[in-house]
Amino acid sequence: MKKLFLALTLFLVCSSLFSQKDSVAVIQFSGRVVTADENGEVIPLPYVNVSILNTSRGDYSDYDGFFSFVALTGETVEFSRIGYKSVKYTLPDTLSESRYTYIQIMSKDSILLPEVVIFPWPSREHFKQEFLALDVSNEVREAALANLAENVMKELRYTVPADGGETSNYVFKAQQQEYQYAGQIKPQRIFDPLAWKKFIDAWRRGDFKSKDK
Repeated sequence: MKKLFLALTLFLVCSSLFSQKDSVAVIQFSGRVVTADENGEVIPLPYVNVSILNTSRGDYSDYDGFFSFVALTGETVEFSRIGYKSVKYTLPDTLSESRYTYIQIMSKDSILLPEVVIFPWPSREHFKQEFLALDVSNEVREAALANLAENVMKELRYTVPADGGETSNYVFKAQQQEYQYAGQIKPQRIFDPLAWKKFIDAWRRGDFKSKDK
């Protein structure tokens, strides 16, 4: 009798496990993540983490809010993004097709942090000590003015090499001029009436006279 009862119990457990295994189906889970802008219009929400709980599978929404990955029916999908409330959604286990489309609406999450004031000194006593020991002489100011003198800056402009940003900016400007006049003759500044006007005005003002006289 005990053997019969044990065999019947094992049969029922195995039948339940096989039925659960057969009910789980692989689907292509696709969809879009959207939100509302300041005017209440529905717009796509990019860079949303769309992941299956307790697994390493998932995807993230692109610039148009679209996502797509393989999932199993009955799994729980979590939508999360910084600044928005996380949402969990369980895939239905009664799907009859291998593709499932879903649209998730996410709302902003307002997080208020306490105000933090940062001081360069840990306490008022340290501030008093540093303030009394402050050097108020003109030596520091004179040294700064000497370092920013015109002759010093002029020498540095010729001796200090250009950094990456300055070099790339020069190259981009040169390429922009080439692309601007591609397929045509570059204009000659000698025939520019505005340039001639500037030259005549400068000549009348005496800009070309020697300053030593």
